[in-house]
Amino acid sequence: MHDDTPPANDEGLRARIAEMRQEHQDLDAAVEALESLPMPDQLQIARLKKKKLGLRDEIQRLEDQLTPDIIA
Repeated sequence: MHDDTPPANDEGLRARIAEMRQEHQDLDAAVEALESLPMPDQLQIARLKKKKLGLRDEIQRLEDQLTPDIIA
């Protein structure tokens, strides 16, 4: 059998996913901190939330690359 994805590439993807998950958590903490302010900047909060959604989508895309296609 031939594996199209070399193991090093899988490890690189896993490392990138871990970095992105950490960034997602950092953005979540930043949003919570901004929301706790007496007069939160709603525009900045919206931008951070949009960035979080983009990260989540990218993480999902990378995880899908790690999962082999199984034909049922």
